[in-house]
Amino acid sequence: MKRYGNKAKRIVKAAALLFMFAAIRPFAYAETYIVGAQNIEYYPFYNFSSKHEKGLGWAILEAFSKQSGHRFIYLSMPVKRLQIELKKGNVDFVFPDNPRWHDQVTQSFNKVYSEPLTETFAVTLVKTNNLGRGVEHISTLATPDGFSPVKWESQIRAGTVEVVGVNSIYGGLTLLQDNEVDAIDVEYNAARYFIRQFPQMGQFSADLTLPHNTVSFSLSTLKYPNIIAELNAFLLSQSEAVDKIKAEYGIENTQHLINRLMQEQGVSEDTRWAPM
Repeated sequence: MKRYGNKAKRIVKAAALLFMFAAIRPFAYAETYIVGAQNIEYYPFYNFSSKHEKGLGWAILEAFSKQSGHRFIYLSMPVKRLQIELKKGNVDFVFPDNPRWHDQVTQSFNKVYSEPLTETFAVTLVKTNNLGRGVEHISTLATPDGFSPVKWESQIRAGTVEVVGVNSIYGGLTLLQDNEVDAIDVEYNAARYFIRQFPQMGQFSADLTLPHNTVSFSLSTLKYPNIIAELNAFLLSQSEAVDKIKAEYGIENTQHLINRLMQEQGVSEDTRWAPM
């Protein structure tokens, strides 16, 4: 009778462990997926070419991976190849992506986007001593390859602003430092990261009297809307954990950042740039 009792206890214990495991791993089917990622150093948001620290987007996806059990393999590739490889089925997901970005390759397909993993703040960076001079004083604008300066579209169409493509944020900052361009269209936090890395460069500021906007970074797919749904549920249920990850990467709330910059620059809502 004693041996039977011990066996029953082991069965109950095993069942309890299985129940705990199911609670920790709420998604029934864990798979391995390939994420096609931009091969641009856009830290702190992403740098998928790095063998170690890959940035905020990676950190959030890895947190989701731990909870869901899904494994992600990241392939860093040129921006123009991402949607092509997604269409071919060589990658399962693309990061970053945004439904507002112009994409001729997959626009006719039913592509599914996740809720934003993070919000970015795209600004016009100028030398600090050129703050507040106005749009009419910008004739050359550096832009990292793979990004479109849509905020400057009317000036570009009118021929008053020439776009100079650069293969890195550092390259754009160098052109700005050497007065070879008047400004650079860039994400605020990414630019700050490079400026801190190279303090010998001059003083640069995000001019809020010039074009700026917020841009969200999402994960996209053609084949796995169910995984996107799981990711959305994770972002909602684990919002505090996601905010903690953002804080670890020094990402400030965008509206707080805008308010702070307006105060520092003496910019009011009347003088702050607004789209036509």
